[in-house]
Amino acid sequence: MEKNKKIKFREKILSSGTKIILGKDAKSNDALMYLYKDKNNIILHTVYPGSPFCVIEKIKPTKKEIYEAGIFVALYSQDWKDNKKDVLVSVFTGKNISKTKNLKPGTWHVKKAKTIKIKKEDIIRLHNKKST
Repeated sequence: MEKNKKIKFREKILSSGTKIILGKDAKSNDALMYLYKDKNNIILHTVYPGSPFCVIEKIKPTKKEIYEAGIFVALYSQDWKDNKKDVLVSVFTGKNISKTKNLKPGTWHVKKAKTIKIKKEDIIRLHNKKST
């Protein structure tokens, strides 16, 4: 990674006013995870490869905030682009991630993740809202 090149993330605001930060590609996903590794923030990623990592800035988000952040993760995921169905999203904290040297950029080990299902209708609703 070039020293002078600043990594850019997607930043979104949930309906509650809580900020979330999402990676845009493998490099930004890695940078984001290194920033939040060993922290208590909630992190989301699709169960299947090919989505942004998403960090909720608030330490104890509500279930609604977690689900809403999951909709953004699902919308930007390869799973959604390929299947246009409900998307499974893993929910974990920065304390539950690790990276070894043999893992390719954007790939992390995750332990103790919960899984939530993001409904197709909610992804479509967000997509339509972004398009207007």
